[in-house]
Amino acid sequence: MSAARVLVQAPATSANLGSGFDAAGIALDWWDTLEVTVDEGGAAGPPAPMRVAGEQAELIPTGPGNLVRLAMERLAAAAGSDLPPLRLALVKGFPLGRGFGSSAAAVALGLLAARELVAPGLPEAELLSLASELEGHPDNAAACLAGGATMSWREAAGVRAHAVDVHPDLVAAALVAAEPMATVEARRLLPERVPFAVAARTAGRAALLPLALAGDFDLLVPATEDELHQPARLARQPVAAALLAALRARGHAAFLSGAGPSLLLLAPRSGLAAAEADAAEVLAGAAGWRLHSLEIARGGARAGAA
Repeated sequence: MSAARVLVQAPATSANLGSGFDAAGIALDWWDTLEVTVDEGGAAGPPAPMRVAGEQAELIPTGPGNLVRLAMERLAAAAGSDLPPLRLALVKGFPLGRGFGSSAAAVALGLLAARELVAPGLPEAELLSLASELEGHPDNAAACLAGGATMSWREAAGVRAHAVDVHPDLVAAALVAAEPMATVEARRLLPERVPFAVAARTAGRAALLPLALAGDFDLLVPATEDELHQPARLARQPVAAALLAALRARGHAAFLSGAGPSLLLLAPRSGLAAAEADAAEVLAGAAGWRLHSLEIARGGARAGAA
């Protein structure tokens, strides 16, 4: 064991970015924090409940089924180690079930904490593999672990991810939905087949994403256009559908954040004020929705001795 007390932070993320379904992700400067303390006098048996504070803390399970704990246990098992008795304290910085990668952040927190405690030499590629296994897909997990923007994919040998250049003047605005939607439920809405023309147009738009993120800001709107997954999901989210249509009609690069129902808008820093003004105007009739301006998180999840 390499540390008796560990502090871990993990950023919110937005996946898909419109056209990059299950592949593109971007980290946001909006963080969850976990403090892990080895309980030197702790006895074997069920772990102590996690202490949780912050955004929607009351909705997070604190017992053995907690996702942070499951991630810690999974990494320890992969490393062939046992976790010592621990006390965990989580501070939620961003909302649950709104499309900002809460589960990816929980997994990253648990994996990095466990690596710090029992497997400090575990490589980043193994972390991504474990995170993708627990998440079910790598898009949020890759961006959460690496920071910035990433493109991820699967090969026979496992999960891969690559960083995408992000221009320093790229910023974001989150339109946070009033109510949550589970990713599992949102995935059930997806069609089993799509027309070939839709797939071809989506591939062309996704090819523009790295150029747009790197600074060709005129490409942000076409790069984030999607016909593959958003229409099916928005059919069940009329408020989100109306907001998205209004923002894109005004020339903004808005899209469902992950599985939704929240939206994310990407803009150059010089255009953020106008984008925020338009977003605030379209949100005026959407009860319970809120606007949150964000920088892109240039670094990913991190751990160190507290």
